[in-house]
Amino acid sequence: MNAYFSLLADLVWLVPLLPLLAGLLIVLRILAGRACGDAGEPGTARLAEAAALGSLLLLLALDLGAWLTGVPGQLPGVLWFANPRWRAEFSFLLDPLSLSVATVSALIGWLVTRFSRNYLHREAGFQRFFIVLMLFLAGIQLLFLAGNSLLLFIGWEWCGLASFLLIGYQRQRPLATGNALFALTSNRVGDAGLLFALGLSAFWLGDFSWARLHDPALSVIELRLLALGFVVAALVKSAQFPFSPWIIRALEGPTPSSAIFYGAVLIHAGVYLLLRLEPALARVPDIMYGLVAVGSLTAVYAWFCAQVQTDVKSGLIFGTLFQVALMVVAIGCGWTTVALVHLCLHTAWRAWQFLVAPSWLQWSRQRPSSPPAWLARRQGWYTAALQRFWLGKLEQILIVQPTEAFAHDLRQFERAFVDRVVGEPGSGVAPDPQRPLVRVDGWPGLLLGAVSDHLDRLEQRLLLRGRGGFGERLLRRLAGYLATVENLLEQPRYLMMAVMATFVVIL
Repeated sequence: MNAYFSLLADLVWLVPLLPLLAGLLIVLRILAGRACGDAGEPGTARLAEAAALGSLLLLLALDLGAWLTGVPGQLPGVLWFANPRWRAEFSFLLDPLSLSVATVSALIGWLVTRFSRNYLHREAGFQRFFIVLMLFLAGIQLLFLAGNSLLLFIGWEWCGLASFLLIGYQRQRPLATGNALFALTSNRVGDAGLLFALGLSAFWLGDFSWARLHDPALSVIELRLLALGFVVAALVKSAQFPFSPWIIRALEGPTPSSAIFYGAVLIHAGVYLLLRLEPALARVPDIMYGLVAVGSLTAVYAWFCAQVQTDVKSGLIFGTLFQVALMVVAIGCGWTTVALVHLCLHTAWRAWQFLVAPSWLQWSRQRPSSPPAWLARRQGWYTAALQRFWLGKLEQILIVQPTEAFAHDLRQFERAFVDRVVGEPGSGVAPDPQRPLVRVDGWPGLLLGAVSDHLDRLEQRLLLRGRGGFGERLLRRLAGYLATVENLLEQPRYLMMAVMATFVVIL
């Protein structure tokens, strides 16, 4: 039995790989023309459901094995790349934390996949949605099962890409693409913190494994800097104060993506990272106090904003933000088991709420409740809650607008210099009106145009000057010499002389 479960644990890489393969097969079906119209939807849905179910069943088998024989722990890794100072491995970690969170996420992923089959029927982006959903399921499982922080970073970015694509699902709407850009830009702050921590891990530890973060050889200052990078990444991904506004804008995507991304799974990725860092955080109590402060501030912010919401999804997302803030507070207080149980229960409950959100008003048959009287009487607080304390506007000014301005400046530089140097496809001009098909742009284009011009002149002078030109006279004279030699060789006496000369050379 132990050997069987050991073999099963070695196959854990299939958990993220199955959704990734399903997404690839859906792409191949589209390229082959077999995913068009209503007839193409069932095949795509079956592929996605089978992959999600396969990952779930494999995780359930691993859970059973862990219950009967104990958790496998850190699995042997495959060397990814290395240098004399540090190394990176492709490894997985199967412990109670990763198995519990990954199993709940796989279950919700499978349910959302089944739900999306009917919910998105005849949507123009049906195939695209399932491709991105499979990309997300692969990324989130890679994030939860990663045996080191570098592999977690890959899953982290994978999920961020899928999130960006699904927020902008209705890409013909400027609001959807604007919200997708807002969420992507805001999350880059957290990515910067994660990259900072990875760089310090490589420099100080020479490794990215979670166990090395608990190395007692690390000084408190070094550990504090390392933990700070990871904590910033976790707080941004879980939309904690002051990075909360991006999660509200992320609701622009379809309801299934709102359920699995922001209501249930992705928003808890930051909490999972904090739980993974718990032994290291215990050595830096000042950061733990900071988690309590940030979580408490986020909870107050979410509670105030929830009082004035008039639509179901907005109310749910602020409720989610409040609960995640309580998890952060629990981690800051050292109650990691409470935070883990809270995470799993809240994930399942909130996913169900988001999936039934489109039918909620029909079920309740009542208008949204009015804000409480004490808040309505205080116009200042009411306005602040209604405007969500202007955090979104502040983030737009401090993060998004500078990023857009930087991108605009880069584009201007590209147009003014890069395009002129290397050229831009389709924007060349014809240097010679007599040859309109020859169009050049940029320095390489000008060089090729000059070479083409010289070759054209050479061709005109040697071959294309008409009957009697220099090239034609030269070729005719050469042809006459060759004809004379051929006639001589056809004479018997010269043929015999050639044969005898051949024998003399051979002998």
